Amino acid sequence: MPADSRSNGPLFVVLASALWGTSGTAQAFAPQSADPISVGVVKIGVGGAAMLLFAALSGALAKGPVASTRWTPLPVLACAVLVAAYQTLFFTGISLTGVALGTISAIGSLPVWAGLADLFYGKRPDARWLGATALAVAGCALLVGSGGPLSADPLGVLLCVFSGGGLVAFTTIAKGMLEDRPHAVVMGVTFTLGAVVLSPALFFSDPSWVLSTAGIAVTLELGIGATALAYILFANGLSKVSVSTAATLSLAEPLTAGLLGLIILGERISPIAVWGMGLLVLGLLLATVKRG
Repeated sequence: MPADSRSNGPLFVVLASALWGTSGTAQAFAPQSADPISVGVVKIGVGGAAMLLFAALSGALAKGPVASTRWTPLPVLACAVLVAAYQTLFFTGISLTGVALGTISAIGSLPVWAGLADLFYGKRPDARWLGATALAVAGCALLVGSGGPLSADPLGVLLCVFSGGGLVAFTTIAKGMLEDRPHAVVMGVTFTLGAVVLSPALFFSDPSWVLSTAGIAVTLELGIGATALAYILFANGLSKVSVSTAATLSLAEPLTAGLLGLIILGERISPIAVWGMGLLVLGLLLATVKRG
């Protein structure tokens, strides 16, 4: 693989994480009846369908192994179940402990889960990754702490942490499939199946909010921007970097969410939050900038 192509891997992951970070701001404009479960189903359902449409229009569905070989069922089903599981765990967790603390618990746990996965496969994290992760996680902690008193629900935090583990497990399995098939196809298939797995939850929620003007706008942003485009970029980046590096770079999500909250939602920012954003940026730069 050309060096220039590989060097773009971290950038793709950061861009994907930035798109993930738009989710909270988008949900702030959703109708009040938009409950976490229906939002999750709509998000991955529309995102999966959009990725499959992109794959069909770009001709990816007819390329290489996609057209000539069968899918291996177990990894595909595992990824679909994991997509449904970490979405459910995350949205349930933030409903208990709040968006800010829940997001940091989930995203902040990614490098830890990824590090454990590397150790399981006999890989030792290097000093560069450890330093970048420490800076980024410290920045996340300052961002949370800057918001004043937080009500931490232990069960909510635990669910969000486990959702982070589900995302890392999905990333690890999907990375293997990305070696053989086009990125949009892998993500489209797994997300669409994940939406099917999660769809029975709609019997316990009210998805009618999707039909409103605000609901349509939020659905398009969450499904196409924060899911389809984000995961196509993420898959491209993941094919070029390790799972542990991708997990650290994913900490760009809370940075983006904080900036959007400041710029669009008019949230006030404290000096501590500024320091937190600075540490996050330093950590991301350390993980992203190519070694000399």
